[in-house]
Amino acid sequence: MQPMTQNVSRPTKAIILFDSKSSGGSTDRFIDAIGNSLAEAGAYVEKARCRENGDYSFVEEFDVVVLGAPIYYLLVSSQLLGALSRSNLKKVLKGKKVALFVACGSPEPMAQLLYLPQLKMNLENPVILAEKVFSPDQLNDPATAADFVDQIIGTYEKTLKS
Repeated sequence: MQPMTQNVSRPTKAIILFDSKSSGGSTDRFIDAIGNSLAEAGAYVEKARCRENGDYSFVEEFDVVVLGAPIYYLLVSSQLLGALSRSNLKKVLKGKKVALFVACGSPEPMAQLLYLPQLKMNLENPVILAEKVFSPDQLNDPATAADFVDQIIGTYEKTLKS
């Protein structure tokens, strides 16, 4: 990932907080594609795998937080949900600019109804820049990640103007 460049209308620091049961799988590759697209847009990007009882104070220094995880057995991956409900992550994200995504094989309308609310109910007053459900085949398409990042940046720029 590339270092940030100064462009006031773009996020200068972004963090991707995620969970996935496997390393190097489709979710990991998709997160890397999101990170690369954010970096190409001029942001400094970091990523961190969620831990249920981690300390997330460091998140305060980021302009944008991307939260994402796969769905396992009808639930958002447990470490991300656990971090939101049992650590200081929920407090740190209060009022932050956040983008959300889940990866699952369910039809999108069902996933919008069942899975994204699992994340949103654990957030206090966020500014949601983008929220999306991605199917397994979309996770392997870098253009899908770039489109998601374009949506994040477009909404981010609108929040600066208002």
